[in-house]
Amino acid sequence: MDKTVATPSDAVLEMRPAWELTEALLGGTCEMREEGEKYLPKFPAEDAESYKSRLSAAVLFPAYQRTVTTLAGKPFSKPLTLGDDVPEVIQGHAQNIDLEGRNLHTFAADTMECALGYGLALILVDYPQRPEGVRTLADERAAGLRPYFVQIEPEQVLGWRAGRVNGEWTLQQFRFMERVEEPDGDFGTTEVEQVRVLEPGSWATYRKNQKGEWIPHANGVTTLSRIPLAVAYGQREGFMCGRPPLLEMAYLNVAHWQSASDQQTVLHVARVPILAAIGVDETFNLVVGAQSAVKMPVSADLKFVEHTGAAIEAGAKDLKDLEERMRQAGAELLVIDNKLTATQVSAENAVGMCALQRIGESVEDAIDQALQLMAEWIGEPEGGHVTLFKDYAAASLSDASTQMIKDWVTVGLLSKESAFNELRRRSAISADLNWEEEKDKIDAEGPALGLMGGPGANGQ
Repeated sequence: MDKTVATPSDAVLEMRPAWELTEALLGGTCEMREEGEKYLPKFPAEDAESYKSRLSAAVLFPAYQRTVTTLAGKPFSKPLTLGDDVPEVIQGHAQNIDLEGRNLHTFAADTMECALGYGLALILVDYPQRPEGVRTLADERAAGLRPYFVQIEPEQVLGWRAGRVNGEWTLQQFRFMERVEEPDGDFGTTEVEQVRVLEPGSWATYRKNQKGEWIPHANGVTTLSRIPLAVAYGQREGFMCGRPPLLEMAYLNVAHWQSASDQQTVLHVARVPILAAIGVDETFNLVVGAQSAVKMPVSADLKFVEHTGAAIEAGAKDLKDLEERMRQAGAELLVIDNKLTATQVSAENAVGMCALQRIGESVEDAIDQALQLMAEWIGEPEGGHVTLFKDYAAASLSDASTQMIKDWVTVGLLSKESAFNELRRRSAISADLNWEEEKDKIDAEGPALGLMGGPGANGQ
């Protein structure tokens, strides 16, 4: 096949299956249903209508989505801190870092969520094209032109080229797909798909012609001697290559999606008992009603045949086991890694760090790189640094799992009663405690201090 500007590279093609999986799970029930047989295969000999009904009734247990959201929020439970070395002009830009209303804290949080969910997060530091008559830096500032951050989704990436410059591995070309909104008539708009190609000191865009061929559309030069792109990794596997750190959890979530559909099917069948007539001939006529009697031949029998429930119990256990394994997989990112070698500690400065903290550091580094690129766009020598909150690691898997349970209750993924039972099962609370008794005690105590209304509340 002939390669065009829109042809994905081999490295991108290798990462795409994981991106497609995580994209579907992060999209929730609606997205999973749209994927159809890709993640919910048909039963053997199942007809199209039956499958359509089963698919439309399937509901996703949003473990991956909620775990990514919850874990990604931990470094941002406290405000992102700008260092004293961040220039005043960039501090001002930080209040609307993407020119779409997001401040730097919110943009960084979205970057963290992308790195955790997809394994790769990219920040393009772009600059508007200069209008006619704007030639100097003073002219640009007077016209309100300034650099801004753009979040490039992993699915947009088409490929790149890299090479060594002064001994450092550096991007030489970067291609990605984007949609540009253009006017359509007096009131409408239309989205046009185009490929943007970035190279050090230049850019170009390509669009399809009427024959479906990708042809040059526009091009220009930049004042930067490098491609203004910063990258954060979830689990780094090479230059520009990342793996979702919770990918195994994603597979478990798909298994849960399939098992839950099976369970719904079994329940649907089991809830409807079958009336069986035994020892009757073809002339037997059945009338069912409150004031009707059934006349049966001698030695004949009429009874309901019901499901034993064994398959239902097995299915319910399978779902519980999958939920527990997903909980453990999410908790593992919070556990401090105490098995680093001396060389790793020296090279990574990663003493006592959990996997989530290391991902947070990658995002922190990417933001620092993006701030430096912003500084280069406006002629500042230094972009400065940011600091993310990192004091959320757990000493053991048990501690991390306990915290994960609390977090899932907070986001509504787990009931308080289920959380109580899980904590008791982990010996985090006494096995002698009973939920009903504890619930009565909690209700009797009333709201926690600081949550009650009336005089004295809210500082009154």
